[in-house]
Amino acid sequence: MLHILALLQAAAAAGGSDRGLALIGAGLAAGLAVVGAGVGIGRIGGSATEGIARHPEATARIQTAMIIAAALVEGVALFVAVIGFLIQSKVTF
Repeated sequence: MLHILALLQAAAAAGGSDRGLALIGAGLAAGLAVVGAGVGIGRIGGSATEGIARHPEATARIQTAMIIAAALVEGVALFVAVIGFLIQSKVTF
């Protein structure tokens, strides 16, 4: 990872355009949004399953809280993905 960053800095210092860096940033933003959402929803689902296993009488409340939390995580991921696409659309060749 550090080698990639060093190459990017060398390319930018050598008079390279920032268009490539902007596209890399847009791709990283979209990719990290997907990975973050996957990890977040996975943790939510795992914790909800454990909670339901420990307290079966609270299943409805746990499921409601799980759905709300998953929706919030997806909303943030969608926001980051849109920002990545906006960055990509601003790059002109």
